[in-house]
Amino acid sequence: MTNKLKIKELERRIDEVLYYVWDPIGVSEEPCARGEYSSYTMTILKYVLNEDLEKITNQLKNIEIDSMGLTSNSEQNLIVAKLLLEYKNAIEEGLK
Repeated sequence: MTNKLKIKELERRIDEVLYYVWDPIGVSEEPCARGEYSSYTMTILKYVLNEDLEKITNQLKNIEIDSMGLTSNSEQNLIVAKLLLEYKNAIEEGLK
């Protein structure tokens, strides 16, 4: 994916998925916390662009454990990683 518009759209979708779907600390219903996971977006974007399901899943796990001090939710992380790759494919196919 080299189109800047597509990459920007993917970045936006990753940020939304992290906040509304992944949400390991449960803040998605709090409007004031909307930017809570934004700092992780670019790292996740790199792995999504490379279509590396394992690295996406591992990065989500590492964020939960190392940055948040939580126990990892491996099942949720895999669901989120797959969803992010689906968004990447949809954006590649849909945006001209």
